[in-house]
Amino acid sequence: MIKTYFYNHLENKMYHDVDLTRRADLLQDSDNLLWIDLYNCTAEELKYIGNIFDFHPLAIEDCLHDSPRSKVDNYEDYYFFVFHALRYDEEKEIEITTEELNIFLGKNYLVTIHKKPLQSIGRIASSSLRSSQYMRRGPEFLLYSMVDGITDEYFPILERLAARIDELEDEIYVEPAHEITEEFLALKRNIVLIRRVIQPQKRIFANVNGRYSFEIREDNIPYYIDLVDHLERIADAVESNRDLISGAMETYYSLVQARTNDTIRVLTVISTVMLPLTFITGFFGMNVPLPFSENPISTVLIFAGLMGISYWMLKVFRTKKWI
Repeated sequence: MIKTYFYNHLENKMYHDVDLTRRADLLQDSDNLLWIDLYNCTAEELKYIGNIFDFHPLAIEDCLHDSPRSKVDNYEDYYFFVFHALRYDEEKEIEITTEELNIFLGKNYLVTIHKKPLQSIGRIASSSLRSSQYMRRGPEFLLYSMVDGITDEYFPILERLAARIDELEDEIYVEPAHEITEEFLALKRNIVLIRRVIQPQKRIFANVNGRYSFEIREDNIPYYIDLVDHLERIADAVESNRDLISGAMETYYSLVQARTNDTIRVLTVISTVMLPLTFITGFFGMNVPLPFSENPISTVLIFAGLMGISYWMLKVFRTKKWI
């Protein structure tokens, strides 16, 4: 599906479903802006747009296959971006999934390609049907609006993960269980995935020695500074959550180890107490004549001796604080 949004600067008016064969006329004015949105498009539709704008075959190939990392490629006449939105569903086995967004950024046009609906794209598209607030400030502002919308969706996900970490920290002191280990591993996978998404995107918009990885108009730079600030906050939150998970896991395993040691200590005490009792009963249980074996009171004396030995050993263990 191909949707088009065209902003005419001289008329300050929006047009939709324009004829793309008139691309040269539409983009003759450098202040005009053409946005083409390809949603769940076919390979033929993508190649059709690629032929109109003369996109590089490698960029088209990247659009046809999922890319694991965000990036920006400079093709002189345009820039090619790969971004990732996050989808979070706590009820599914794989809680966090990524949705890829490919963007071609030209001097006065923008082409977006995505397989599934994205909230930020849908919001901008809906607004562009009524007004030109997103498109009259140039393609860089339109790009910023899309990426900023994707970035804002990261915050509630991180807040929910932080809440789950707090819940687990309380649970590990109550009753460590096998399910808690699985929960920790799931949270760790989620944090690693978010970190793998955030770090490359942060580098795309980084200002290195006063230069960005792509051309940005002077009046749009403050928006990208704010975007970088959001990405930095997300990156810091990801690192904090990763440290919290690591610390909680260490605490959890320490508690499990401590409980295991307590269990082993109790079992060792029981075995140690039973050892002399087993020896004595085994000795007097031999099928050979023994002194006082015919005297009925010998059984009472042996039993009392066994209890006395047990009491003495337990008292020694308690004195030495072994139990």
